[in-house]
Amino acid sequence: MTDLMTDRLLRIAQVMEISGLSKAMIYRLEREGKFPRHCKPGGASTRWSEREVREWHAAVLANRAA
Repeated sequence: MTDLMTDRLLRIAQVMEISGLSKAMIYRLEREGKFPRHCKPGGASTRWSEREVREWHAAVLANRAA
């Protein structure tokens, strides 16, 4: 399977759980270009790529260790 086929689209609650950030902070960091951008798969729904959110999280932890 390709990465695209295994990459889920996450809801804000799931993104908050993975990142440990509040909804407001997620949107603020996104506006500043410091967090993965959301997509609109249809209607009013907003989703984030699980792969991108987890990569962001890993980068934050890696920078802490540096």
